[in-house]
Amino acid sequence: MKRRGIIVTILSLLLFACSAAGGCSQDKKNESSVVVYTSVDQIYAEPILNEFEEASGIKVQAVYDVEAAKTTGLVNRLIAEKNNPQADVFWNGEFAQTILLKQEGVLTPYKSPSAQDIPESLIDPEGYWAGAGGRCRIILVNTELMAPEDYPDSIFDFLNEKYPADKVGIAYPLFGTTATQAAALYAYLGPEEGKSFFSALKDRGVQVVDGNSVVRDMVADGRLMMGLTDTDDAVAALENGKPVKMIFPDQDEMGTLIIPYTTGLVAGGPNPDAGQQLIDYLLSSEVERKIYTAGFSQVTVRPLGIEVEYLPSSGVKSMGINITQAYEQLDLVTEELREIFIR
Repeated sequence: MKRRGIIVTILSLLLFACSAAGGCSQDKKNESSVVVYTSVDQIYAEPILNEFEEASGIKVQAVYDVEAAKTTGLVNRLIAEKNNPQADVFWNGEFAQTILLKQEGVLTPYKSPSAQDIPESLIDPEGYWAGAGGRCRIILVNTELMAPEDYPDSIFDFLNEKYPADKVGIAYPLFGTTATQAAALYAYLGPEEGKSFFSALKDRGVQVVDGNSVVRDMVADGRLMMGLTDTDDAVAALENGKPVKMIFPDQDEMGTLIIPYTTGLVAGGPNPDAGQQLIDYLLSSEVERKIYTAGFSQVTVRPLGIEVEYLPSSGVKSMGINITQAYEQLDLVTEELREIFIR
């Protein structure tokens, strides 16, 4: 009995110490941390997340994805974890897969006060996601291999026989922003014509590689004369002095696809309050400015007084579809383009 009394006394002292220190429960520990799954390139995302951690005192645990399966790998993981969520926030470099997560019941509504000055077209009416910043899908050309008069001005020039097929490249249209662009084309052209475009690319023998950064590198070093990629990849090549130029395609008719980054709160995540704080930060004008300055975003969704260095002086004509229209084509795109590109 004496021994039992000693044990009880020790436990009592430990509980008192925990109480004095603010609590020792797992819940208390979780309140000071947040888990974010992000497809935003680590070179851009990590400094932003580090600054949030320093300013808020909330420890950030970030999970990134590999380029070849950009976004898709994280989305599959979130769906697989739906009954036992491990993440609090999904920070996506594009939008289509974020909408998919809403449809799959992975996200929960949260209307961030930071989104008050973001255009309604970039906010889910039910509050499941919101977008900010933006990148464009562009054609990157090698200026040493092409004369200005030969530059393409449309993505449909990828089918033009004057450009050798083995010198034209795209990333696999099953992942990331290339899949999003495919879905947008299906929405704009109609599914039949959209499929025909990608079938023609495959039949022509254009190079299909493992990511947008690979396309950029192959154009920059002359293995390709032109390729489809994102403005952030292109700007990185320009700032490294590579002989490349960005072409904003289809400005006379269809327009260029502009892709915002999006955020969503994971339903049942372990740290919902911290997750909301992180989303508030990621959607803030402060972070939109930092993302732009860092080079990940080349379009801002609200006036920030920033001189846009690499965009045409007249601005960029956006593709005439909305986010939801592109999303609605994504399943069909995945099914049909998998048949075309992975046999």
